[in-house]
Amino acid sequence: MIEKLFKEVDPVEINENVFHLINDTWFLLTAGTLTNFNTMTASWGSLGILWNKPVAFAFVRPQRHTYGFMEQAERFTLSFLSEEYRPALKYCGKYSGRDVDKILNTGLIPLGTKNGSVTFEQSSLVLECRKLYFSDLDASHFLDPKIIKNYPLNDFHRMYIGGIEHCLVKK
Repeated sequence: MIEKLFKEVDPVEINENVFHLINDTWFLLTAGTLTNFNTMTASWGSLGILWNKPVAFAFVRPQRHTYGFMEQAERFTLSFLSEEYRPALKYCGKYSGRDVDKILNTGLIPLGTKNGSVTFEQSSLVLECRKLYFSDLDASHFLDPKIIKNYPLNDFHRMYIGGIEHCLVKK
């Protein structure tokens, strides 16, 4: 099914501004399997090259429902959707999958990837990543003390670095 909707391209062929993609467009960070997954809206992250590989950086606070899925899964996806799906992105960022059925309430249609990760039929760009590294942000390592205001509860993000295994664009 996924092959009918998407074609695979090399990540270096992404022509969009990654600052715009992440900060303005947002994305759904998803981990798990088609039978048991969670997705959350994210607007913090990064794309680049590390260890001679195209990678994605994703950040998740420990209290987020997605955190447990990220911990258990070998892979995760970053799914970018067009502006018409902004209401779904807002919903997935506002409500927890612990409390609501995000898929039922947004109309998103989950799709399994070749590797068993989850993305959505409505996606225009999908980055499927294999976890390579994680690290917890540490308050003592912030060189600009103003950044700490982002953590009034001291709930520092866990950073995941994923090697981009598949880059899919809508046909």
